[in-house]
Amino acid sequence: MIYKPFIKQCVILFLSSGLVACAGTSEPSGGGSYADEPAGSDCISQASVRDYKVLDDANLIVTAGASRKYHVLLSRRAMNLRSSRAIGFHSATGRICSNFSDLIVDSSFGHDRIRITSVRRLTPEDEHDLLVRFGRKEPDYEEPRQTEQVDGAEVEELD
Repeated sequence: MIYKPFIKQCVILFLSSGLVACAGTSEPSGGGSYADEPAGSDCISQASVRDYKVLDDANLIVTAGASRKYHVLLSRRAMNLRSSRAIGFHSATGRICSNFSDLIVDSSFGHDRIRITSVRRLTPEDEHDLLVRFGRKEPDYEEPRQTEQVDGAEVEELD
């Protein structure tokens, strides 16, 4: 009965691959806000990275090419990210993608390597919302509405 363990392993492999396939599917988002969307799965060409802006210890906006901006979310906080001398990206493929690339922070305490959990391309509106949310930009100020004078609405003091 050499085939019995082999058949059991095949059945387990078949069932587990079915579970993995079901877990990987998702429904499209219904037009919610940027914060409601699932983690990003965009990629950035490592050679096209031109600039970065630190939002907090785990969030960056990376500029690639002339004007493409990406929100990069780290798996954990990088305590020396704001005061680091430089940052770098490590990827075996030359593309910075979610869960396959690392951010390397070069600080006075040495190198810190942190996994990137999300990369998402930003529209100008998304970038503005992120900058406001992290306190890097003031929200757009709207003029208060002018109240209209209504006849007969005066307050009369009684003695």
